[in-house]
Amino acid sequence: MHPMVRRSRRLHDIILVAVHRACDDGHLELAAGLLCLSEGVIPDEPDPRRRRHEMGTLIAAHERLWHLRHAEAELPPGSAFLGSPAASS
Repeated sequence: MHPMVRRSRRLHDIILVAVHRACDDGHLELAAGLLCLSEGVIPDEPDPRRRRHEMGTLIAAHERLWHLRHAEAELPPGSAFLGSPAASS
């Protein structure tokens, strides 16, 4: 393999990496928008097995976003969110 040739990732995978990074950074609306974008590229996948795998990873990302959006609503009043800097002091 030529030293300048890189194995390229599929667009769906690149977008999902960005979704998880947005979730990590607390940018939940950005993550939601990226998930919608990712949904648009799945139908372009011709291999049904790969498309099924992509759907599974997309569903997992949606579940993660849902849990992050609902985590604060499930906390008792007055308690700090575990990921916040105030909780570690």
